[in-house]
Amino acid sequence: MRDLGKALVDIAAMRQQMARSSQFHGYGPSTLAATALLAVVAAAVQAWYVPDPVADITGYLALWISTAALSILLIGIEVVTRSRRIHSGLADEMIQLAAEQQLPAIVAGALLTWVLVRYGPQSLWLLPGLWQILLSLGMFAASRSVPRPMVVVGVWYMVSGLVCIALAGGSNAFSPLAMGVPFGLGQLLAAALLQFAGGSDE
Repeated sequence: MRDLGKALVDIAAMRQQMARSSQFHGYGPSTLAATALLAVVAAAVQAWYVPDPVADITGYLALWISTAALSILLIGIEVVTRSRRIHSGLADEMIQLAAEQQLPAIVAGALLTWVLVRYGPQSLWLLPGLWQILLSLGMFAASRSVPRPMVVVGVWYMVSGLVCIALAGGSNAFSPLAMGVPFGLGQLLAAALLQFAGGSDE
């Protein structure tokens, strides 16, 4: 029995190593493009229904957090279904690896938002830029298992986040453009790069 247990542990370790050395094909261009559209729609909704986010920070946060949650849900569903179809025997390991790469940035974003709302409301104007920077870190974390050109998306979110922080003061604080443009273009860029890298939706 002890030998059997050791063999099973060794097999699991080998499968994890195979997953780490394989390219991940769980992300599809169409879903990423859909999340770009979600960002643009959310920016339009903000401009129409939350014209003064400083006075209605709850509405602003509710809009963008729900948009992010819906995007994560759509991508998560696709990751599971595509991985089971494309990676077959290694699907569970590949899904686990993708989660390990992205969860730290997602959790950090949620905790950072809560801390600023609770303890530093005067610094909430930093959130759009910080969210973009955290997403860039998630992209960099995944860069070894996705097509190499996808690193450009990480660079985009890093630069856009820093620019957003630099320009977000005064009347530009919480502008719909500070979220809609970076996330809309960033997700569209990711979809295009995946498509050209052969990551079709088939």
